[in-house]
Amino acid sequence: MTDQQNTAFARYPGLAGTTVFVTGGASGIGEEITAAFAAQGARVGFIDLDLDRGAALAARLGENVVFEACDLRDVAALRASFKRLAERLGPATVLVNNAGRDDRHDWREVTEDYWDERFATNIRHMFFAIQAVAPGMIEAGGGSIINLGSNSWWEAGGDMPAYTTAKSAVHGLTRTMARDLGDYRIRVNTVVPGWIMTERQRALWVTPQAIEKHRDRQCLPDLINPVYVARMVLFLASDDARMCTASNYMVDAGSI
Repeated sequence: MTDQQNTAFARYPGLAGTTVFVTGGASGIGEEITAAFAAQGARVGFIDLDLDRGAALAARLGENVVFEACDLRDVAALRASFKRLAERLGPATVLVNNAGRDDRHDWREVTEDYWDERFATNIRHMFFAIQAVAPGMIEAGGGSIINLGSNSWWEAGGDMPAYTTAKSAVHGLTRTMARDLGDYRIRVNTVVPGWIMTERQRALWVTPQAIEKHRDRQCLPDLINPVYVARMVLFLASDDARMCTASNYMVDAGSI
């Protein structure tokens, strides 16, 4: 079986009617996650900086999917977007902190402003998203929060120190919030994608040499489609994962 031969994926009846918020949900892995929850019958609110692509995706997925254009580096705007989504869909009991951007950069050229902007883009909004939705989850009696990490720092990847440092912090955030929210039956986990073949990755970073090197690092020979990250996220959001929290779930074909 190759990554082009989709299997008969699982359905999770408990996700039908559930309200899910997804950050960075208009493209790449986020688009696949948004579509996967919609296919399960969930009510999905997603936010993204890309107005045109977000609006088009929401129109394609139907009336139970709502888009809010938002720059997550602006925490006040994030809170306002989540409030509007909750008014339309109800409070979220699933949060997927997906948004991030893996721009390459030379450590010699990093300024204080660039470092701070990378952290605002890749980690800061995750905490404030949790802070915004957790009260509704507490009132509902539980929930699931899934943070997207990265294989980059696990593999000691170079050429993006601000990104890899921010992504390593996702795991600390997951574990401490799993402890703080566990008494309320709110589960917090990290999904760790490997090198996922999104449009962006193919356009910017994929070369024959890079692919050959990465295939050698993976245990499995197939390149990873974004759908497999989405499937792990669905599992962690579902009742099947009710006893899973404070943990890392790799979707990396064995590269770490």
